[in-house]
Amino acid sequence: MNMIPVSSSNISSIGYENGTLYVTFYHGGLYAYFNVPESIYHGLMSASSHGSYLASHVKGVYSYKRIG
Repeated sequence: MNMIPVSSSNISSIGYENGTLYVTFYHGGLYAYFNVPESIYHGLMSASSHGSYLASHVKGVYSYKRIG
């Protein structure tokens, strides 16, 4: 899986593989969000604010686990 660096004040990089969205935060480790549609990943990657998109479309919607 390839982690792609993003321009964000809170998110360092984002990856996606087999329905799992991976997000690395500058001050909070690596999280995996499960059963995320590819369309949500593409929306996140193209959003003007990755953090705002994550907060409104991913957090609280998909189950997750801190993995790093």
